[in-house]
Amino acid sequence: MTCAKDRNQPLGFRSGKENQGKHFKLPTRGTRCFFRNIAKQIFKVHAPSTSWICTQIGAREHYAIPRVLHRSGKLEALYTDYWSCGLWQKFLRSPRLTSRQHEDLSDAEVYSFNGTAVLDGLRKRVRPNTDAYSEFLRIGSKFGKQVRSKLIKRREQHWENTIFFGYDTGFLAGAAWAKNQGAHCIVCQMDPSRTEFDLVRAEEKRWPGWAKTPILVPEAYFAWRKAEWALADAVVVNSQWTLDALVQQGVPSEKIHIVPLAYEAGLDENEDSPTPLKPDGEPLRVLFLGQVNLRKGIPYLLEAAKLIKNIQVEIAGSIAIADQFVVKAPPNVRFHGAVTRDRVRKFYREADVFVLPTISDGFALTQLEAMAHGLPVITTPHCGQVVTDGLDGFVIPARDSAALADRLRTLQDDPERLQAMREAAQLTVRRFSLNHLDKNLRTLEASVKSPSTDTLPSFD
Repeated sequence: MTCAKDRNQPLGFRSGKENQGKHFKLPTRGTRCFFRNIAKQIFKVHAPSTSWICTQIGAREHYAIPRVLHRSGKLEALYTDYWSCGLWQKFLRSPRLTSRQHEDLSDAEVYSFNGTAVLDGLRKRVRPNTDAYSEFLRIGSKFGKQVRSKLIKRREQHWENTIFFGYDTGFLAGAAWAKNQGAHCIVCQMDPSRTEFDLVRAEEKRWPGWAKTPILVPEAYFAWRKAEWALADAVVVNSQWTLDALVQQGVPSEKIHIVPLAYEAGLDENEDSPTPLKPDGEPLRVLFLGQVNLRKGIPYLLEAAKLIKNIQVEIAGSIAIADQFVVKAPPNVRFHGAVTRDRVRKFYREADVFVLPTISDGFALTQLEAMAHGLPVITTPHCGQVVTDGLDGFVIPARDSAALADRLRTLQDDPERLQAMREAAQLTVRRFSLNHLDKNLRTLEASVKSPSTDTLPSFD
């Protein structure tokens, strides 16, 4: 693995002349993947096949897509804002930064812009920007331009056999250049965009004063995303909920492909062990984990807690509702604020059921995390389709605290059904493995190259 500061040129070197007729570049002997890259380059010269270039800001989905592509030999390169390695890893020990790498990609071709990412982080601390979405747009635009400057140096790339993949907001500049060279371009839209923001604004009117900071999104942010959708050959979303929202915003349905998120159990040997059932007579242990805001449906959870007394609700996550509503919460509700990853596992293990009364989510990976720990999930249709109603949890209408209370009461009164749902939940999560993500990416690739191919997600 090579750090960002060592990645000023593409992997390898060339002699003084350009050697424009040749496509082979010898990897430097200092790399850990010397022989693998020699084989890769030989293969690329004699039998060009489709390869992927991935770009992403942050450790999205624990780098699941580039990891799966690398495992199958299709990843050409990963471009990211920060990659923890070498001196960066030694001197910057913030957990947020040290987690920005993955051992599955230790011998992959990874490029990053660590200096820029660190300076942006310091700038945010010194001068917090209340206009968050303008800041997202600034960072995404800068990242895209940095990626483009690196792509220009890939003079041996077979662009006609390349898929350029990136996430929304940081996609545009790099994709525009790659497409001009003949590449296929795919953007992953992580949330329902304007549809979601409109729903949150409606919640702010319904619950005045609840939001610490009312949502404010400039039109330039939506215009940028529309430009990304128009440029891309395909738009990836993680749920039917997001697909329907994008169609309402003018994206042709045939251009959109559903690729559900993947989940894999951590290294903790107890992660897949079922949570012990609550003792008879004890309150039902209810867990909410995530951003504590209006979008996640927090007011409806608090209303449900008032309607059913014999439950204990634990709310873990950064709090974005006004302090007065935290203080006024029912006595059977506890707020814990932001929690570290090790504490997250503890919350999962000590719960009986997981609740996600979301107004809108692109997918909500916490559904899979909870199920992996043996928790049935109560959620709404406004997220990824994970729960089978009545089997491994319940799907209730959004904004319906009475329905939420009713399902919690059902589990409180019927321990046998709760146990059956716990067992079903652990079976469900297996349908969202990295192997299934691999199948979905292969289907996506075939669809982009041959638009008539069926692109339904794989759950087999």
